[in-house]
Amino acid sequence: MNILQIAWKNIRQNPATSILGILLTAFGTGILCVLLLTSHQIEEQLDSNSRGIDLVVGAKGSPIQLILSSIYHMDNPTGNISLAEAQKLAANPMVKLAVPLSLGDNYRGHRIVGTDSTFLQLYGLEFDGGRLWQTDFEAVIGAEVARKHGLKIGDTIYGAHGLSSEGHTHDEHPYTITGILKPGHQVVDRLIISNLASIWRMHGDHTNDEPHDHAAEQGHEHDVEGVEEHEHHHGEHHDHDHSENHEPAGTDGHQSPAAEHPALVKSMMGDIGSGEREITSMLIQYRNPAAIGMFPRLVNQHSSMQAASPALESARLFSLLGIGIDSLQVLAYVIMFMAALSVFISLYNALQSRKYDLAVMRTLGASQGKLFGIVIAEGILLTFVGAIAGIVVGHTALYIIGASTDGTTTFVEAFALLPQEAGLIAIGVAIGFVAAAIPAVKAYRTSISHTLAGN
Repeated sequence: MNILQIAWKNIRQNPATSILGILLTAFGTGILCVLLLTSHQIEEQLDSNSRGIDLVVGAKGSPIQLILSSIYHMDNPTGNISLAEAQKLAANPMVKLAVPLSLGDNYRGHRIVGTDSTFLQLYGLEFDGGRLWQTDFEAVIGAEVARKHGLKIGDTIYGAHGLSSEGHTHDEHPYTITGILKPGHQVVDRLIISNLASIWRMHGDHTNDEPHDHAAEQGHEHDVEGVEEHEHHHGEHHDHDHSENHEPAGTDGHQSPAAEHPALVKSMMGDIGSGEREITSMLIQYRNPAAIGMFPRLVNQHSSMQAASPALESARLFSLLGIGIDSLQVLAYVIMFMAALSVFISLYNALQSRKYDLAVMRTLGASQGKLFGIVIAEGILLTFVGAIAGIVVGHTALYIIGASTDGTTTFVEAFALLPQEAGLIAIGVAIGFVAAAIPAVKAYRTSISHTLAGN
């Protein structure tokens, strides 16, 4: 028999202590695996969902709340902002792209977002099938929404008031699905996207749901017709406009925001043009790096709105999450230390009871190095099995957690394998080696004559 076979046989002779060592190692490794996967993927998602967005402009309040609601769609908005003020910012020479957002409804927990076609441009989205909306109450859905609810092009869905699935259902205004987006592994996969006029009409018709200006209500139908006309026109000519590149240049030699992004300016400025209209927020992309220091100050000091940087607020958010992650890592390492102690005690006690067997092995020709290797192999096998089991437990736990949630917030892919997980196995093997070192040295020094003589 080789060393590994002998070591495994010895482990099976002490099932209680061996199982304890394996369980403690698995538990500690499982916690580290969960933390590794969640921290890596959450950080990755924070970066991918905010990529290309330099600034978020919204109502004054918590900057983190504004970022969470407008980019990650994980929180309630800080409020609404005036469409007239948003129009002025969109026309600023420092702005390359400005994407309006209007929130307020959901479908089974998935946010319904009112915007325009520049939203798809900002995130680089492509259609898996269908087309962009061309009139009010047509919607494009993300891949995860379609998969989870079995939706297809032509189906109708009913939005619920508010940002939770328990809100009042708007039965009189169903959305017709006209397109499904390709999976992008972003928060957009879990969104439902329509035009701004759909959101305005939905809430303009429900005076009991939330208060609104009666003057705005009177001018509502005219405003909506303007947006509807624009969306239809833009859906037919958007690609032609960009390919021809005939936009007029600004006075500074650069293209003006209005010329470069007619979809935004028409949908926000065209036939609507009413200062009584409101949106939730606006996603800004700068024209040049010089705007980084100037534009947020302009918004915060000279408007009733606030500007929040996704890069700064995401880093701040992740640092707050890091405090909890670090605490759990300490707990995991304490459990791993207990696993090492358990393995050490198990091997040391087993060695005391097997001294006679080791002496007999020496008389049959086994070298001191082989006895040392057997004990080391026992420790490594225990923690190696525990580490493998811990990784399986970690992935399974993430899958169960993901399956138990509604799937509408930031998610972690449970069965994604990371190279760093090999490091967790290496840590388990190292713990087994260290725990077995002292018993192995004791086995190496076993005296044949004294042991057989009963001394």
